[in-house]
Amino acid sequence: MADATRAPGSVLMTADTVGGVFSYAIELARALAARGVRTSLATLGGPLSAPQREAAGRVPGLAVFESSYRLEWMEDPWDDVARAGDWLLELEERLRPALIHLNGYAHGALDFRAPKLVVAHSCVLSWWAAVLGGEAPPRYDRYRREVARGLAAASAVVAPTRAMLDALLRHHGPLPAGSRTEVIPNAADPARFAPRPKEELVLAVGRLWDQAKNIEALGEVAPHLPWPIQVAGSDVRPGGGAGALPHPSPLPWLERLGVLSPSAVAAALGRASINAHPARYEPFGLSVLEAALSGCALVLGDIPSLREVWGDAALYVDPGDTEALRRALRTLIDAPGARREMAARARARALGFSPRRMARGYLRLYGELLGRGPSEARSPARDAAEVLERRGTSGFAAAPPVKKATAPCA
Repeated sequence: MADATRAPGSVLMTADTVGGVFSYAIELARALAARGVRTSLATLGGPLSAPQREAAGRVPGLAVFESSYRLEWMEDPWDDVARAGDWLLELEERLRPALIHLNGYAHGALDFRAPKLVVAHSCVLSWWAAVLGGEAPPRYDRYRREVARGLAAASAVVAPTRAMLDALLRHHGPLPAGSRTEVIPNAADPARFAPRPKEELVLAVGRLWDQAKNIEALGEVAPHLPWPIQVAGSDVRPGGGAGALPHPSPLPWLERLGVLSPSAVAAALGRASINAHPARYEPFGLSVLEAALSGCALVLGDIPSLREVWGDAALYVDPGDTEALRRALRTLIDAPGARREMAARARARALGFSPRRMARGYLRLYGELLGRGPSEARSPARDAAEVLERRGTSGFAAAPPVKKATAPCA
């Protein structure tokens, strides 16, 4: 664990409001608060929902600064990304945090005063390779450049699984010599997720519009199962860009619950006997962790990241094999003893991914970054230039000029 004298008193953290990153940020901020670290959370991508605002209000000492700047993976985001960068620099000047924790890539290239780490929750290029196959088309070249610049200039790069870190380096590496990389798994509070009396139903939680979640496979198998399959999540993709199904997916056999509040998600998971997540791409799978804590047996896509997290505590299926998915679900439906055994195994493994463990990992890394002496300090601009020269990509766009901006709201 980091020396307590090197733990930061305050952290400026970014989070988008679109997906699981916000839940991750709230969980981490709560765990850091228990260790005496104050978090200022700068949100992007859209206004907070009422449940998100409520969740943030329950974190001791958390200050939230809201914006609606478009995210780097959305369509034509770059003017907004530059304006968001100006806003973040202004926030740092006002708040003077000890450390910058970025849950996105492009802003890693900004000239913050404090040490900065970048956390890789997903990326368009690895999504494209896993879901559609091959390389992302040329329209994502700007995204490719900006992500590489942000990573090269960061003091440290974190991912929630080794599989995600490897994918990141494969698509955006190499990083400068001596760059700090680490795997710190995500977490969920077991106090918020608990098994309830189980019902005969299968539940999937995730973005229905995202091809990576493979919800359409559940729609194909649903009419061939004796139990209903319920799905919770949004079917509207925010901001455009890669990810959405080319047309609304026909899911007539699924019971759609819509977008649920965190407490409603916890209640639905508590009732479900099986959680189905036949994902093609999933860097960690926070919804799966919540399902396991809720006592669900797991049927997951057979991909490296989910194997890494869940080991022998789940059944795995090829995401492209709907018959294998049907068989796996039917196996658990028809065998109550095996279903209970798999659920117990998943919950036992899930309890290891605690907020305290996650906070300990980040505090250790924060302490290391804050403890670097002058001789160890890196020049991000110099190191980024060296990386680009090695990669032969001298045509990378220059960082946008810093302009003073007023925060949209705080």
